[in-house]
Amino acid sequence: MTRRTDWADHAAGPAGRGCSDAVGPDGFALSDGFALDDADPATSGDGEGGGPRGGGRGGRGGKGGRRRRGGFGGQQDRGSPSSSRAGDGESPTGDAGDPAERARAICLRLLTGTPRTRKQLADALHKREIPEDVAEEVLSRFEEVGLINDEAFADAWVESRHHGRGLARRALARELRTKGVDSAVIDEAVGQLDPEQEEATARELVARKLRSTRGLDRDKRLRRLAGMLARKGYSEGMALRVVRQALEEEGEEGGDTEELGYEGF
Repeated sequence: MTRRTDWADHAAGPAGRGCSDAVGPDGFALSDGFALDDADPATSGDGEGGGPRGGGRGGRGGKGGRRRRGGFGGQQDRGSPSSSRAGDGESPTGDAGDPAERARAICLRLLTGTPRTRKQLADALHKREIPEDVAEEVLSRFEEVGLINDEAFADAWVESRHHGRGLARRALARELRTKGVDSAVIDEAVGQLDPEQEEATARELVARKLRSTRGLDRDKRLRRLAGMLARKGYSEGMALRVVRQALEEEGEEGGDTEELGYEGF
């Protein structure tokens, strides 16, 4: 579903620093910690938050380091103190240096292992007190060479979070907004997820949870299953329809679901 990008072609970066490990075969490193520093609001109720990638390469090999699971929004490594500072865009040497060089170094560190949106990088540069005009110049240059690509970011986010977490278009759009992606880009990215695919995913989610609700009365089962879909961004109408059909197929007697709204979920 996602568009192939030329990120890997520009892996060396504008400052000449190697970033070949920042991207995968398709131009994206589909790894945990896709988000810069914020949890995913749409899935916080299910404990499926995102987080920053800790430590880059150094986070894997050290004592007590734990290998991360694939997919977005999982657990992060415990890297060394110096690698943690690098993950925050901080130079281990504390070299103030030229603002443009500092800005490039911060961006390259943050892009190592995972793509970021322009807004995420701009916020990081602002936090590190990089002058606004310098930040804009560096970020624009990174966009020119393909190291920043919000369209590709949004496409990869939608594909990974839908297939990996079962999120619907509404939840995906909300997540992308928190990362500073432009509304037009969001609309195009989530628009590639057609309603038929979204409903099929909702049915798969319900089928996986259906057994765990056996023994409860029908209304409780309906509310619990529809509530799960609601937290993942599915509309009330689709959630109630999918759950009702699943219960009927299992042998549950149909009831009046029109009285059941999302207020109780």
